[in-house]
Amino acid sequence: MIKFTGVFKAFPKSGLALKDVSFHIAKGEFAFLTGHSGAGKSTVLRLIYAEEPVTSGEVRVSGFNVAEISRRDIPKLRRRLGIVFQDFRLLEDRIAEENVAFALEVTGARRAGIAARVMRVLTQVGLAAKAKAYPRELSGGEQQRVAIARALVNEPTVLLADEPTGNLDERATRGVFQLLRDINASGTAVVMATHDLDLVRQAPYRVIELQEGALVYDSGVDEPRDQAAST
Repeated sequence: MIKFTGVFKAFPKSGLALKDVSFHIAKGEFAFLTGHSGAGKSTVLRLIYAEEPVTSGEVRVSGFNVAEISRRDIPKLRRRLGIVFQDFRLLEDRIAEENVAFALEVTGARRAGIAARVMRVLTQVGLAAKAKAYPRELSGGEQQRVAIARALVNEPTVLLADEPTGNLDERATRGVFQLLRDINASGTAVVMATHDLDLVRQAPYRVIELQEGALVYDSGVDEPRDQAAST
């Protein structure tokens, strides 16, 4: 599903962001990507959805070799992925259902089926009653649920969540995290970048920890330790 093999990523000004990173995330797995700010979590996600090129090594995602992917094939890769960001990235001048529908429109989905698909995912995230609301009329947790619905509407095999609870209060955080768990239970792989170790400890999921660009712990292969998800 997702496989990193000896991956390095360097930026011209800041230098190495990832150093010889290797891991494999299986179909339907839930994995936390942890580490302090600047550890390389977001860089890993950007490599997965081909926002950044690999400096060296190999990244394979849903059958694509991202290190060699052509510009023409990037949209095909991204149709297999759902992506959720910390800052929601909703279109402020569109209501919730239009924000979700936009994800279908840009991929050329048949217009006749869009409304039903949008309402299905808004119902899934518990926001069917807020379909006509603008982002400014929604709480932070509700905005993130709209963003998750938008990520789900193309029925991705993998959901990437980059600090999805970073801007939320404790109650909204619990709700969004439970939603991600439910999505995973339905068969979608989830990769969630977070520095919230209290959240990580709430569930027995895989933990991949980065430190200054290097992979320093992977609960899928290493023995448990105190600072990881084990209790």
